[in-house]
Amino acid sequence: MYSSEAQLLNSFEDTLHYLSKYTRDAYHRDLNYLQTYCIKQNIQKWSDLRSQQLRDFISNRHRKGISGRSLQRNLSSIRAFYRYLLKIGEVKINPTEGIITPKVDRKLPKLLDADQTCQLLEIEEKDVLAIRDKAILELIYSSGLRLTEVMSLDVDDIDFIDKVLTVIGKGKKTRNLPVGKYAIIAVEDWLRNRQNLIKNDDEKALFISNRGRRISPRSIQERIKKWAKKQGLSSHVHPHMLRHSFASHILESSGDLRAVQELLGHADISTTQVYTHLDFQHLAQVYDKTHPRARKKKQRKNNI
Repeated sequence: MYSSEAQLLNSFEDTLHYLSKYTRDAYHRDLNYLQTYCIKQNIQKWSDLRSQQLRDFISNRHRKGISGRSLQRNLSSIRAFYRYLLKIGEVKINPTEGIITPKVDRKLPKLLDADQTCQLLEIEEKDVLAIRDKAILELIYSSGLRLTEVMSLDVDDIDFIDKVLTVIGKGKKTRNLPVGKYAIIAVEDWLRNRQNLIKNDDEKALFISNRGRRISPRSIQERIKKWAKKQGLSSHVHPHMLRHSFASHILESSGDLRAVQELLGHADISTTQVYTHLDFQHLAQVYDKTHPRARKKKQRKNNI
């Protein structure tokens, strides 16, 4: 492809600065796949790409074993890129129109029930790292935080009087969230012990590592796995599972999908609707266990 076309790709990626690094990297990979395809097909300009060629690109990746979910993300990235090219007048048609990716079975997120959540949070140890980890767990479950959100918190982000937490979520959008009393108690306990790990008095991070710096996402993941195993739960417990549990438990109790959407910071309510499936799944299990007509009848002995 012409060097000017590569520059258009770079210019588009520059517009994604407000997204997380993980999301920007995904866009970069997806569009690099397309660029490689165009080079192999001797397509010199983005405006030369046609819908049939894009279908061929998707089909080739599908034949290579790329999952339907990944192909959907690939196409979403390409759609965003071509919307950008249309906006700046570099193309006149959008080759992504009418393109459909293979259907993906909806996978319901795994979560902990209320008893399992309480079991995880009942950390009795009083060393400084245990106190910090309990505060992290309580805060994620109390306010439904993403991993990046809890990691990015500063000390000043919590209003202990009004019990409100300010977080910056996806797209750099700020939202204010209520904080439960157990999380408040756990964070206050942590702040009394945080000084034991501080190396720099100017450190603003709420949660720090034993080196005195802001804790990393990887460290949070590993510590949650450790505590899950220690508390007698599956070692596959992860931060997002607590977020899922928060959403499902709130929805189960309130039935207010819009409120859950606001609490989670979802831009589209369709993203939140997955929790209605979880709620129904729970109700169906209760029904199967308790309704007389849902129980399997014991086989009668054949007396003939």
